[in-house]
Amino acid sequence: MAIQKISIDSFLDLATSNLVLDVRSPGEYLHAHIPGAYSLPLFTDEERKVVGTAYKQQSRKNAIKIGLDYFGVKMRKMVEEAEALMVHHQSLAKKQPSTSNDQPTTNVVLIHCWRGGMRSAGVAWLLDLYGFKVYTLSGGYKAYRRWAREQFERPYLLTILGGYTGSGKTLVLHQLETMGQKVIDLEALACHKGSAFGALGEKPQPSQEMFENLLAEKLQVILNQTALPGVEIFIEDESQRIGVLNIPDCFWKQMRTNQVVFFEIPFEERLSYLTEEYGKFDKAALVNATIRIQKRLGGLETKQAVNYLLKDNQRECFRILLKYYDKYYEKGLVARNTDLSGIQKIICSSVDPTTNIQKLLHEKVTI
Repeated sequence: MAIQKISIDSFLDLATSNLVLDVRSPGEYLHAHIPGAYSLPLFTDEERKVVGTAYKQQSRKNAIKIGLDYFGVKMRKMVEEAEALMVHHQSLAKKQPSTSNDQPTTNVVLIHCWRGGMRSAGVAWLLDLYGFKVYTLSGGYKAYRRWAREQFERPYLLTILGGYTGSGKTLVLHQLETMGQKVIDLEALACHKGSAFGALGEKPQPSQEMFENLLAEKLQVILNQTALPGVEIFIEDESQRIGVLNIPDCFWKQMRTNQVVFFEIPFEERLSYLTEEYGKFDKAALVNATIRIQKRLGGLETKQAVNYLLKDNQRECFRILLKYYDKYYEKGLVARNTDLSGIQKIICSSVDPTTNIQKLLHEKVTI
């Protein structure tokens, strides 16, 4: 069989239904990788360092010889691991809904390293020799990163779901998605709900690079699912910073200039929703989150909020916090557009996603 080196577009097209192997070191993969790719490292982190040092300080040939010392004893294990990953990938694929054009091929593997150089070439040679149909990514992971950044520069038709804290915007997003609408949940990708309390109940946040990869993949999936130009994408209004992560500048600027649909929901309804959502978390975690915003919240309000928590009166604590976040969010609306044009308010009586979606789809007008 012949190993084929392919472009990033062809690579990602094949990746929708075939096994992708990232042969970079474990540390490189852990930092960020192509979503859906499996780690099959040619070198450990320490081995990669040794080979890289030899390449820079000695010569390319010496680096290759050292690399072969590491590679030789791993060949059988890497083949067996690739076989096991193929079986695992096939079993997952069978559980997913698919079309006749989206069936995995049993012996196809897609391989990439950092630049599309020696590491991917070595593993590709081995797996090709064993009998896999092998494709390698021209330019490696660096080419993928260029592609990912380009996705944020493309124009999108975004409908921004706005509303004060506690409006249940994420509930609306999720229900819209079940209805077949195109949706991006930035907070889910970032593993953070976007406030001082946003990390509660969430997994650790990915790296900035991995967050960008996940967002680029989501945009690609949406575009692949429809042939219509300018398909509407619903997305929640966010600050550019979500936890420790930043929405990429180009995409963020689009979010700030697209239409906003603002859910106007009574304060007490939102307070009840927040109390139910966050009142279940550990008291100490809630206290610590409150103290983190002490400078902006104010000393007196912080003290009162913490005292309410210590007395197990979460509702009154969240009442103080909600007033603060309402003021903070209102400043963001004004900063977006001083005359608030492009912001359509939808009056809702409760935090009920079904009812609010009906009003959204019925009342929303394109500005």
